[in-house]
Amino acid sequence: MDHAEESLHSVRITARGAKAAIEIDGQRVDPGALSGYTVTHREGEQPQVVLYSGDYAESTFEGLARVSVADMPDPGPAAAVFLSVIDAEELERSALARPDLGTGPHSLTQAMLTQLVEWARGL
Repeated sequence: MDHAEESLHSVRITARGAKAAIEIDGQRVDPGALSGYTVTHREGEQPQVVLYSGDYAESTFEGLARVSVADMPDPGPAAAVFLSVIDAEELERSALARPDLGTGPHSLTQAMLTQLVEWARGL
């Protein structure tokens, strides 16, 4: 077994809706100790799981692990870049053409925000 394989751990994530149960090497991680997680896997590399600890939680992990410490990135700069390339005329046209456009107060604003979310997700 090479050094890279020695630091790998068995991870099981069972997600149901907005909740997830996470086990590392068969030991369940207290869900109250986490604010989230990400799983990444690039071709030619081992999968990586990053656990985000909760603000007020105390947690203990015993053993060897490759550790990544992550802060949730500030979405402001990415949102600013995304919004700076939006064509206002296209946004208005798309929002007005939405089948879910309502007739009540703020309906156009809601349709525009929904449209922006869909574009941000690549839909």
